[in-house]
Amino acid sequence: MAQPLIQVSDLRKEFRHGLLRKRVEAVKRVSFQVNEGDIFGFLGPNGAGKTTTIKMLTGLISPTSGSAQLFGKSIPSPEAMEHIGFLPENPYVYPYLTPREFVEMCGRLSGVSRKSIRDRTRQVLDLVGILYAADRPVKRLSKGMLQRTGLAAALVADPELLILDEPMSGLDPVGRKEVRDLILSERALGRTIFFSTHILTDVETMCDQVTILRKGEVVVSGRLSELLRDAAQRTEVVVRSESEAFDAWCQSAGHATQRVRDQVTVEVLGKDKVRPLLQHVLDQNLDVVRVMPRSETLEDLFVREAISPKSSGADESSAQEPDIESS
Repeated sequence: MAQPLIQVSDLRKEFRHGLLRKRVEAVKRVSFQVNEGDIFGFLGPNGAGKTTTIKMLTGLISPTSGSAQLFGKSIPSPEAMEHIGFLPENPYVYPYLTPREFVEMCGRLSGVSRKSIRDRTRQVLDLVGILYAADRPVKRLSKGMLQRTGLAAALVADPELLILDEPMSGLDPVGRKEVRDLILSERALGRTIFFSTHILTDVETMCDQVTILRKGEVVVSGRLSELLRDAAQRTEVVVRSESEAFDAWCQSAGHATQRVRDQVTVEVLGKDKVRPLLQHVLDQNLDVVRVMPRSETLEDLFVREAISPKSSGADESSAQEPDIESS
């Protein structure tokens, strides 16, 4: 059985703001684990506590209470950080350096030998697709190119665990695909990947397990294969019918309909209601264009669990993740 590389138990972070030192609880007793060799998706709407949790895991800020272990070492742990590559949400790259110089500097700080640093830097810059701009001043790079430079810096020390905070930020569709392919190839090499993102399709296609936060608390956690394994919740049936009497029958049976010229799309909730609908269609000598079961997607799960009326309005401002300086 795969061993957890990250083990988080009841992790909590409280900040104080303003002259009155108002308490803001950004992370509330968060628990999860990340297994070796997995791709782990860390999700939640803005202000849910994702970046604050990542900052605690990487030792940038200290937790108020609770515990976390990386590679069996309690945070903060210099020994554990030797095996981690980290890409922050908004990587800061010194503007007077080139990508080559910046990645070489990060490699040397991470313990890469002087003998191998140049070859390793060239390798990772090529891997993230920015080798052609390796000697341009960073101040002349686009947002996407800066993101790639930060990703190269995270990879340069050949880490066992990659922690990526919004790695797709600033990338165009081609860049997103390249980073997705890179993440999958790094997992194939044996690395464990922990990343947060708002792009749910990327998570659903790549991740083995997910944890979803809402207002600092875990609302969903588990392996995607188990969270989304339920049978189809709804079925989309498209029927060719010129008579609006069919629409009326469907609505009386409790089905939502949408008509485009002579085609009616019927949304059927529950598998047991599909057969009566199809039987009625056959009895009326109508044509069935398509029957398509719709299983629950990660987006359905996210909207149901992470987005609610309670998370809007005045409460939302209190859930915003403070900057490091606030601690």
